[in-house]
Amino acid sequence: NAGKISANTLSAWERNIKDPIIHILNSSSQSHLSTRDLSLVRDLYYRYLSDRAWEVTSSDPSNLILFGVILFAALVSMSIFRSPAVALMPDVTIKPLRSKANAIITLMGAIGGILAVYIIMVSGLNRHAYDHHAMVYITVGIIMFLTLGLFLWKVREPMLVEEKRALDKAYGFAPEMQLPRSKKKRSELTFKRRLSLYFLLGSVFLLFMGYNAVMSKIADYLPKQLSLNFFDYQFIIAQAIVVAAILPLGILSMHLGRKKTVVLGMICMIIAMGSVYFLIEGQPWLTASIIALAGLGWTMIGINTYVMVVELSKGYDVGRYTGYYYAASMSAQIITPILSGSLMDRY
Repeated sequence: NAGKISANTLSAWERNIKDPIIHILNSSSQSHLSTRDLSLVRDLYYRYLSDRAWEVTSSDPSNLILFGVILFAALVSMSIFRSPAVALMPDVTIKPLRSKANAIITLMGAIGGILAVYIIMVSGLNRHAYDHHAMVYITVGIIMFLTLGLFLWKVREPMLVEEKRALDKAYGFAPEMQLPRSKKKRSELTFKRRLSLYFLLGSVFLLFMGYNAVMSKIADYLPKQLSLNFFDYQFIIAQAIVVAAILPLGILSMHLGRKKTVVLGMICMIIAMGSVYFLIEGQPWLTASIIALAGLGWTMIGINTYVMVVELSKGYDVGRYTGYYYAASMSAQIITPILSGSLMDRY
């Protein structure tokens, strides 16, 4: 009546948001909503917030454009940093120890992820409809500067590379090639090794696609189908077990061999993902165990596939092969949400 919104907008709000929420509230026999109902109400509430946000953005897109530019700059910067940072590991580590070393990198990534969640919890983000994120950005920025300072202070790359070459010589490992002065003198991969590289990158692409498709839907599947919460203590214990197992799995791959460890990891993931079909409500420990098994399988694969890719390099082009690995894994993570989302909507 005041002319602020149209009748169609009001009808859409009642049909898509208000009526479904009232239906859930009326049909709930408990004084508190179940995990499933709470998840459904939260989805409806965020749909309402998205509609309101779109109204603001459609009239003034400057915030969206600025956010896109900042996000693009952050992602490009992260990509530029990540490949040489990770490539430093094979540069300074003899071949038999690389799976173990990559396990340490994976462990540090897991600790970083836990730290990020802790920072978000302490900051109070996600407790309200709209939050100010400035303190989180500032905190993370300070941590990154301190880490960079520590890296520049303590890591002497040329000296570590020389130590690694001395170890190669002492243990009789084939020395990795030095960077040729002329590009024409750089040797190319043989057909067999090139085929191995293509198969490896293809497997990395498909592995990341499959894993991310499942894990991105777990947050919906657990509350809405099994009435479970990812933050229940059973799942926290499962995640802790996976994090604690990263380094032992790296040591295992040194003894078992990288290829066998990857195959074992795939078997674990197939068993875990396939058994989800038989899960029913009221099985939190079994569900958490299945997720832990999938996590262990994924760790076995992740700590070895990168090393297998860089093993095909000549030594002087480890950074390039690290880039190939991340190109395969990141492109899978770009395509997966779109593809899996459309499959979920359709089926």
